[in-house]
Amino acid sequence: MLNSIRILDLSRVLAGPLCTMMLGDLGADVLKIERPGAGDDTRSWGPPFDQRGESAYYLSVNRNKKGAALDLNKSQDAELIRELAAGADVVVDNFKPGTLESRGIVPARLLEENRNLLWCTVTGFGEESTRVGYDLVVQAESGWMAITGEPAGDPMRVGVALADIIAGKDAAISILAGLVRRFRSRDPVPVSDRHIHISLAHSARASLINVAQNSLVTGADAKRWGNQHPNLVPYQLFHAADRAMIVAVGNDSQWKECAHALGLTDLASDASVASNAGRLAHRDRIISAVADRMREKSAAEWITLLNEAGVPCGVVKSVLESLAEVDASALTGIAPSVPGSVRLPPPKLDEHGDEVRARGWSIFPIHN
Repeated sequence: MLNSIRILDLSRVLAGPLCTMMLGDLGADVLKIERPGAGDDTRSWGPPFDQRGESAYYLSVNRNKKGAALDLNKSQDAELIRELAAGADVVVDNFKPGTLESRGIVPARLLEENRNLLWCTVTGFGEESTRVGYDLVVQAESGWMAITGEPAGDPMRVGVALADIIAGKDAAISILAGLVRRFRSRDPVPVSDRHIHISLAHSARASLINVAQNSLVTGADAKRWGNQHPNLVPYQLFHAADRAMIVAVGNDSQWKECAHALGLTDLASDASVASNAGRLAHRDRIISAVADRMREKSAAEWITLLNEAGVPCGVVKSVLESLAEVDASALTGIAPSVPGSVRLPPPKLDEHGDEVRARGWSIFPIHN
């Protein structure tokens, strides 16, 4: 889909590398630039390491790229990076403000010189901020931790670096929109529109969606609900006889079918809980009745009954149980979630450095 599109990846850690990997999955030619010696920070984020000595973290977001190690503090390497940026369709970076400019790599100048170039800068807290934007800090400051965890427990982080992940996907979406505009526009796109700024903090706050809207509408702050839902009942974790599972009732007809499937005939015919608002008002009574009944059968039995009734449900699976259901590799990760393909394993540090220094972008094949 993105054949012949050149992506210069000057980013590291997670949000930027995930963005460029997704573009690589879609067919783009991605060249990853790293520091000599240490490389991307995530190369040392282990164990676990694979048999090649690469960390699992690094492997998870760096397939479909070629790689070179270049030193920004060496004028020859900085000039090569500038030349590569000038010949790219897209540059992605996550440097602090002024870092690239102080080395003679000036995005505004390169965008002026190349009317087709898009530049995406990923930051933690906005384009003017110099704060280091690690996911955990963003989760804390975005309101996520305040609404995650058991009501009586401590605020809790989400189990993956979701602020980084969402920001990376936001960056990829914005880049794709910029490419569409470039190809459709008859007039030059202004430089200011071609320099995209994505921040983890803004992406995280935007992802509060209905939780944020609840607070905006009511003026009341959101709170932690554990595995329950603030707007739906029953919509949470229950314990079957053998393992934990989820029942997620999203409308009134699903509730009636759920109550019948569970054998809770009194609740199924109770007009006071027929509507979602009624179920919210009687949350404790409903949850207690459902929880008691769920313990009487195995999860597999309940899944069969609830699926037949059209009630959303599922067991709580381990990571390995979940991965058994998809195409996944210890080298290249989980198969693309977008309509793409895996063409290259994550590069070793400076694996293609000599070729890049000798041939630049021509290390990638010419696409017909």
